Amino acid sequence: MSSQSPPAAVPAPATNPVPPGLIALFAAFAKMSLSGFGGVLVFARRAIVDEHRWMTAEEFNETYALCHFLPGPNVVNLSVVFGSRFRGVAGGVAAFAGLVGPPMALVTLLAALYAHFGEVDALRRSLAGVTCAAAGLLLSAVIRMMAPLVKKREILLLLVMLAVFVAIGWLRLPLPWVLLVAAPVSIGVSFAARRPAA
Repeated sequence: MSSQSPPAAVPAPATNPVPPGLIALFAAFAKMSLSGFGGVLVFARRAIVDEHRWMTAEEFNETYALCHFLPGPNVVNLSVVFGSRFRGVAGGVAAFAGLVGPPMALVTLLAALYAHFGEVDALRRSLAGVTCAAAGLLLSAVIRMMAPLVKKREILLLLVMLAVFVAIGWLRLPLPWVLLVAAPVSIGVSFAARRPAA
């Protein structure tokens, strides 16, 4: 009587093989933007990487890094780059419209209300509390984006990241000059780390 070993579990794919359609792009980015009080980055990464698996964590980090070097807001750039990757120009427009359209209507309404009630002390205190929550959301996104570097033990890239943080956040050096130095250094370190040993 022969014993059969149980079939091995098939690992879940890193990314979803089905690319999103135009409606899915619009709906996903509209949901991100309407959820993203204090910043959309946290919700964009959660939806793209964790929920829909349209990108791996490494691909998201690389795409978001590219968007830092393009003119305009980073998350807006991300929506256009991401949508264009899957559905061309129409995909870029759909993702951009989803990201910008619904919040624009909501902010216009809130601006009209704030014009009438902006001097209320309770509202001012509430907005101060929202600022703290937004900072916490941003910090959580930074920690999650660091995870691929920590898992791969990219110590030199983590040191470059720390140096950029110190240069901009503590020493208050101009961002363009820091990027002119940090970008080539980080690219060089990344290529050197991935070069096969002779």
